[in-house]
Amino acid sequence: MKVVLLKDVPTLGKAETVVDVNDGYARNFLFRQGLAMEATAAALNTVRTKSQAEQARVRRELDQAKALGKEIDGQTFVLRMKCGEGGRLYGAVTAMDLAGMLEKAGRKIDKRMITIPEPVRHTGEFEAEIRLHADVHAKIKVKVEALG
Repeated sequence: MKVVLLKDVPTLGKAETVVDVNDGYARNFLFRQGLAMEATAAALNTVRTKSQAEQARVRRELDQAKALGKEIDGQTFVLRMKCGEGGRLYGAVTAMDLAGMLEKAGRKIDKRMITIPEPVRHTGEFEAEIRLHADVHAKIKVKVEALG
């Protein structure tokens, strides 16, 4: 019997693939566990449209990440923080600080996507890398200034 896998099955294959299995295995295990459905024309069409929609979503996300990367790559942002004598900060600049600064500038970027190469504890300029997508990275310059 030909079935379409709905979820990954370790011994059979990955989700949305068509495999040939014994009738009893399909009826007694795969169908009851919700791991597969019979490979009818309608089921194959459903799987095909789901995969096309997924590919379109991935392409759209990549295009959006590339556009945002081009927009912010190389830009300089100003971050104002409390500091003591000699320009020494109280604490250090964190990815959360940079995410808040970028959000104020109108760009919503998750703090987990921001990488600061080394701890910044003084006023001045430094670079940070933002990973917008697996294939898209942007570098921004951040100028840390004293607040007040």
